[in-house]
Amino acid sequence: MNVSDQLQRPLRDLRISVTDRCNFRCHYCMPADIFGPDYEFLKKNMLLSFEEITRLAQLFQKTSGIKKIRLTGGEPLMRRDLPDLVQLLSKIDHIEDIAMTTNGSLLPKYAEQLKAAGLHRVTISLDTLEDERFKKINGRDVSVSTVLKGVQAAREAGLGIKMNMVVQKGVNDQDILPMARYFRKQGIIIRFIEYMDVGNTNGWKMDDVFPKKAIIERIHEEMPIEPIEPNYKGEVATRYRYKGSDEEIGIISSVTDAFCSTCNRARLSAEGKLFTCLFSSKGHDLRGPMRNGADDDEMKEIIEGIWINRNDRYSQERTANTKRTSKVEMSHIGG
Repeated sequence: MNVSDQLQRPLRDLRISVTDRCNFRCHYCMPADIFGPDYEFLKKNMLLSFEEITRLAQLFQKTSGIKKIRLTGGEPLMRRDLPDLVQLLSKIDHIEDIAMTTNGSLLPKYAEQLKAAGLHRVTISLDTLEDERFKKINGRDVSVSTVLKGVQAAREAGLGIKMNMVVQKGVNDQDILPMARYFRKQGIIIRFIEYMDVGNTNGWKMDDVFPKKAIIERIHEEMPIEPIEPNYKGEVATRYRYKGSDEEIGIISSVTDAFCSTCNRARLSAEGKLFTCLFSSKGHDLRGPMRNGADDDEMKEIIEGIWINRNDRYSQERTANTKRTSKVEMSHIGG
């Protein structure tokens, strides 16, 4: 089960988008002027069923030995009965970790069910603690307290928690220190993410990137930090700890400090396309052959063929002038 791509990278982490819908309209992901009332989302019959998702996850495990599954969206909790899917996935042999990325708004309703079904941890997105700024970012007038209630619900349910903050120069970079202070006191790891050029609808410009180096300098000036070793090969975030403590933060920096060489992640979209890079132009259809009757051996051969031919390293090749005619949207395959 040691399937490697053209750059000798194994496949160990499968990210599964369960829906392309979201109850937020964050401007860097699903800007409201594009994803408006008339936007046509995927119809139900186009979405992979829970049984289809589970079958594919089992096939990925048998083909490549994946150990981790992360549920994404859109907002994954917009998918009805999501705890049922978690329960199915939790029964797959050799899967060591099931996680979910969420905006946190629906966790008060679902956190206990998710934990009982077998979810291990959540990553919750929050880009500022300042209410008016957050309402402007999320495009739905949702208050910070809504997300913090989700954080508390996850904590009470016994789920592991990390926070994600997308940092944009001139938008919320002034919130780096308040966020670091707050979540340090809460005992929750926060990861600062450079604003990335995923998709085509967010108007990304290199000028909007607040780089890793500047994030480190800003935090270090008030709360000295030092680098620490990754938890495992291929970890996305560069880890730092506050000096003299075990408290840590992470920085995800695919723009200024690419980590393509150790990328071991694949992404399955809500309609069953396999994307081998977050910045992919197109995916490989798995739903079609599966619904047309391909047996497990045939599906495993398809999956293996896609991965062993993979040579993506978009972030390493990126320049400030990079232009692609098409890139899959973040809302379609998750982060």
